[in-house]
Amino acid sequence: MKLEAVMTEYRGHARDLGRQAADSEDIDLIVALGGDGTVNEVVNGLLHRGPDPDRLPGLAVVPGGSTNVFARALGLPNDAVEATGALLDALREGSERTVGLGRASGVPGTEDEAVPSRWFTFCAGLGFDAGVVGRVEQQRERGRRSTHALYLRQVVRQFLDEPHRRHGTITLERAGEDPVTDLVLSIICNTSPWTFLGNRPVYASPKASFDTGLDILGLSRMSTAAVARYATQLLTSSPERGPRGKHAVALHDLTDFTLHSKVPLPLQMDGDHLGLRTSVAFTGVRRALRVIV
Repeated sequence: MKLEAVMTEYRGHARDLGRQAADSEDIDLIVALGGDGTVNEVVNGLLHRGPDPDRLPGLAVVPGGSTNVFARALGLPNDAVEATGALLDALREGSERTVGLGRASGVPGTEDEAVPSRWFTFCAGLGFDAGVVGRVEQQRERGRRSTHALYLRQVVRQFLDEPHRRHGTITLERAGEDPVTDLVLSIICNTSPWTFLGNRPVYASPKASFDTGLDILGLSRMSTAAVARYATQLLTSSPERGPRGKHAVALHDLTDFTLHSKVPLPLQMDGDHLGLRTSVAFTGVRRALRVIV
């Protein structure tokens, strides 16, 4: 192999490199060494003209960030050296797969209609969990290390400051179905597990898969009792069983749906806080990207 190594120098640089690779005639593979944010940028660069797995360069991921959910969901070791060895073996053997991805777009006729479309690899969220991500990013900008303890502290603070935890503002709409109203939390999953606490996988949507559409978990109440119940269910979740209850909505293998909120809410994709939105259209795109595994 002829390998060219490039160090990212600014936010969005990995996206620019992915775009250059997609437009090149002589690049077969782009390797992202970093966390989920770096991978997300590369993917959005690669797919800037849309998915075309047979034409576009493949993607390989070496986990090197504070969170590496996408790489681990692909079955790669969380150690960079071990993952590199696994990828070299995969390249020798020609081992690859084509995975589905999620895409979020502005909704025509709303104040967010001009927001550019963006791809995500494993999850997105509108509402509570995106607020937690935003708080963590603020702490990291102040020099704090991204640890599980930091995330848990921000979960508690977000809960205490959440003004809509008893009466949610989010409505889920999809063609041919009645709307689901008054959601406080909405987690969109493109694969399972949703995240990791250390080496423990957490399954918000156990049926989610790179081979299907998108799954969504919504909660319509986040009282103290409800949070304690659903948090316990998440911590004890498994590939066979996720959160459940009268205030939980779990939908599997969706292709298109829209989330509307009565008030602007934070949006996150792949753990990257993207500001406030009132309406977001989600699409599950099968066979969007070729990855080396």
